[in-house]
Amino acid sequence: MAVPTAYQGNTSAAVREWLNKGDNAWQMVSATLVGLQSLPGLVILYGSIVKKKWAVNSAFMALYAFAAVWICWVTWAYNMSFGDKLVPFWGKAKPALGQRFLIKRAALPATTHLYHNGTVETAMSTPYLPMASVVYFQCSFAAITVVLLAGSLLGRMNIKAWMAFVPLWLTFSYTVGAFSLWGGGFLFQWGVIDYSGGYVIHLSSGIAGLTAAYWVGPRTASDRERFPPNNVLLVLAGAGLLWMGWAGFNGGAPYAANIDASMAVLNTHVCAATSLLMWTTLDVVFFKKPSVIGAVQGMMTGLVCITPGAGNTPNLRTRRRRPGILIPPSPFTEIYQLLTSTNV
Repeated sequence: MAVPTAYQGNTSAAVREWLNKGDNAWQMVSATLVGLQSLPGLVILYGSIVKKKWAVNSAFMALYAFAAVWICWVTWAYNMSFGDKLVPFWGKAKPALGQRFLIKRAALPATTHLYHNGTVETAMSTPYLPMASVVYFQCSFAAITVVLLAGSLLGRMNIKAWMAFVPLWLTFSYTVGAFSLWGGGFLFQWGVIDYSGGYVIHLSSGIAGLTAAYWVGPRTASDRERFPPNNVLLVLAGAGLLWMGWAGFNGGAPYAANIDASMAVLNTHVCAATSLLMWTTLDVVFFKKPSVIGAVQGMMTGLVCITPGAGNTPNLRTRRRRPGILIPPSPFTEIYQLLTSTNV
């Protein structure tokens, strides 16, 4: 077998013949970019977007969640999300720390299609990188899911309660969605497609956040009436890190440095920019002036709405901008109606 040019002269036993340095490097960079969204991105954003009295607690909620998810993930949660099937929506819990497991070639369970009789229709995809890179990338996804959920509880939840909540929610909620869609579970077999976390990450954290906020209860009346950020510049800094990190969020989903990754990154930025400008325009139309918080909300709306199909969206003229134009009016209207008509 011919030795690829990139490996000529490299006789290290650690370099496997199936390893693609470019794919592996991009996967680790993508995972790190996603990690930077949480730490320091959302730590800064949460600490600055709330009142000063909640700043430290809010930032620490994000920091703690990031650390706790890491330990839970490699100890039991990874295999509950991507391991051998226990039930149609859950994998078998076990550690993902064994050397043999981490250095072997990666395998993606959610690429194996089965016929109705259980026989294999499409063989499992095996990207040119080690399992260690997949565990790292998916841990960054799991961590940011819990950190995003924390945004619904800023100024509402005691840090001790949050410390208990994080591992429980990761174990009994996140792993179910991850295995069902990305681990080859029943939703994947039904044909449900989630390119990079629209369901597994954004929908699950959003529904969980709304539910948690409802049961924890509203903030005090005075806090609901006036809830200014304590540092607008840091809000923008945190939002900027979140936006730039999304290149890894969607760009790492193909598990390769390929055309799909390039399309996903480009579509992500175009949709986010369009959504931000659309939300700002709505602020001007309805409130006669633009808003920093509104712009950040618009940016996040665009990033979230493009995620399920970032690598599948046709990159043709106006088509890549349509999600950014059509999506913002709906959450814009719903958010302001919700805030004025409920106590959540």
